[in-house]
Amino acid sequence: MAVPRKKVSPMKKGQRRSHHAIANPSYVEDKDSGELRRPHHIDLKTGKYRGRQILEPKADV
Repeated sequence: MAVPRKKVSPMKKGQRRSHHAIANPSYVEDKDSGELRRPHHIDLKTGKYRGRQILEPKADV
């Protein structure tokens, strides 16, 4: 059974966990409307995804 020989120092633990930080969500500019949207998500304003109409567009109030 694998057992650590010595206690892992806080520095080494922090180096190992350096990639665990939560990254900010990325946004892309929509080709048709120019609005910012999440990649691989439906544009809720137009209701389109990859050039196809998926949902009914939102009506402006």
